[in-house]
Amino acid sequence: MTDIAIAPQKLTSKDFVTDQEVRWCPGCGDYSILAQVQRVFPTLGIPKENFVIISGIGCSSRFPYYMNTYGMHSIHGRATAIASGLKASRPELSVWIVTGDGDSLSIGGNHTIHLLRRNFDVNVLLFNNEIYGLTKGQYSPTSEQRKITKSSPLGSIDHPFNPAALALGADATFVARTMDRDPKHLQEMLLRSAHHKGSSFLEIYQNCNIFNDGTFELYTDKKTKPEETIFLVQGEPLVFGETRNKGIRLNGLRPEVVELNGDISENDLWIHDEKDFYKAQILTRIFENPRSSEHHFPRPFGVFYETERPCYEEVLSKQIDDAKAKTTADLDKLLRGKEVWTIKE
Repeated sequence: MTDIAIAPQKLTSKDFVTDQEVRWCPGCGDYSILAQVQRVFPTLGIPKENFVIISGIGCSSRFPYYMNTYGMHSIHGRATAIASGLKASRPELSVWIVTGDGDSLSIGGNHTIHLLRRNFDVNVLLFNNEIYGLTKGQYSPTSEQRKITKSSPLGSIDHPFNPAALALGADATFVARTMDRDPKHLQEMLLRSAHHKGSSFLEIYQNCNIFNDGTFELYTDKKTKPEETIFLVQGEPLVFGETRNKGIRLNGLRPEVVELNGDISENDLWIHDEKDFYKAQILTRIFENPRSSEHHFPRPFGVFYETERPCYEEVLSKQIDDAKAKTTADLDKLLRGKEVWTIKE
């Protein structure tokens, strides 16, 4: 009898929509992120039953309820730890971690950096709204200094985390940034994250219209976006501006904004290279608050850095196989260890 080949099921975005009522505040940026993820997943060529979404605690962490995949709404800050265990035991799965700036950088900060340095082949989507939204508006690890909130009525004195720089410092093999109100770019970055072999870290600027409305308006408003954002494209110069009349060049190791005129052309500008770790460090540090700086740079969006490194689950599997090949299974010997004393009467 001849086996009959079964064609793979062609998926659409509707296949990833659940029957659950989406319970985010009307106007929340999470709606856009959910929609783009549901559009991207069917294009990845992965069986639907192989997708898993793990979240922690926060507004973003409701994500697994709204995605028709396997998943878990876990505990505060521990989504990365749970996802690590899952990937180690089921390496064939496509594991996505959905987390917020408070969930992943405060109580879960330690777990986040260790996931990145270990380089599990998972995807981290960090929804950054620079506030604690679920608990009604306290300042978060990414809130700017002097931020007045319910927990900082005189203004926060904390220095904020720079998520992209933190990820790069933890030796993440893929670091990128996008925003909720640029669906096309968001889809592109989701695809790049999915296709990366190793831990991908994607920071997504997400508007909380209830407790921190407009915090990223400079980068999303059509009037200011051309002057306040620069999109990183591999192999292309760093150009921005309403008429693409400005750029960034390197003066030694110091970036500077220049006007493109007769004396300076695109040939004089910094050419983006995703493989250059040292220049990626500079790009992630273009991060000052534009509202309080007289001479500021546009905020970079796109892939800062990508490299290859063995994935933790693959190295772990090889280590186990090598250990099995070198010795016979002897539980008593394993428990006894190498430190043995012989007692003579």
